[in-house]
Amino acid sequence: MPPQTKHLFGPVPSRRLGLSLGVDIVPLKTCTQNCMYCQLGVHCRQTLNRKPYVNIDLVVSELKNALNEGLKADYITLSGSGEPTLNSQLAALIDQIKQFTDIPVAILTNGTLFSDPAVRADCAKADVVLPSLDAGDDETFQKINAPHEDIDFPAFVDGLCRFRTEFTGQIWLEVFFIEGLNTQDSQIRKIKQIIQQTKPDKVHLNTSVRPPVDPAAQTVSQDRLTEIATELGPIAEVIANFAKTASTDRSTVSRTDVLELLKRRPCCLEDICSGLSAASREISSLLAELEKDNKITTETIGNKIFFKKK
Repeated sequence: MPPQTKHLFGPVPSRRLGLSLGVDIVPLKTCTQNCMYCQLGVHCRQTLNRKPYVNIDLVVSELKNALNEGLKADYITLSGSGEPTLNSQLAALIDQIKQFTDIPVAILTNGTLFSDPAVRADCAKADVVLPSLDAGDDETFQKINAPHEDIDFPAFVDGLCRFRTEFTGQIWLEVFFIEGLNTQDSQIRKIKQIIQQTKPDKVHLNTSVRPPVDPAAQTVSQDRLTEIATELGPIAEVIANFAKTASTDRSTVSRTDVLELLKRRPCCLEDICSGLSAASREISSLLAELEKDNKITTETIGNKIFFKKK
């Protein structure tokens, strides 16, 4: 990828989307929520204001250049540093992307703006939409997601339901579980009821595998997630740790490449190697340099070391 790209990152290995080319269309941590498990490690600028946060002509130009240089990806994913549905030019961007590539477009969203018909119409242009649902009631929603004060939980759920009736593509709902907050049987029953109302095609169960912003976001065990998946039904599955060998052909990787990837989220060595199509020896050398120069820090989660940009 050209070093001057401002809005693209990756492709990065995604546990749900394979090799995902990320596209940032809002400034860093501009969001409608301030989730305790967020990977970005900073408190967000909460807003419900939709506007053209970035120049989509520049985004399209960067995408075209990257694809013309031979970049391969399974999905072009509108995600990254904030809530993409806050960008009021979302529909126009998707329309332009579909004019020059057959790579499917995915949207990673918290779904809190689906109460707005314009947002639902914009997202309906994508191929796959991946919203979140982390709570079965407003009290738990407030604890885990810390939404903007004007976000109403029943309206949020209603928006998910309305989007299902208007969107013919795939909806893959992610439920992020935090030990002791939404793992009780009562919460599981409430979440299951909402899933039955919103009718997603898939339900992905997740938990903290990278350093969250709040250390209280405790990891749920694999066994418990498996039990919950069984309770939620056949469309539910636990998302396993993902390490896919990238299909792009990159001969050299720079320090800037590594820092750009880590700016979006913490990654372990395998993530970086897959995302940048590089050998572990090469990446390990760059990481050692960056750590020595005080550009990155490390944090151990489970038995893995994650690298974060300072």
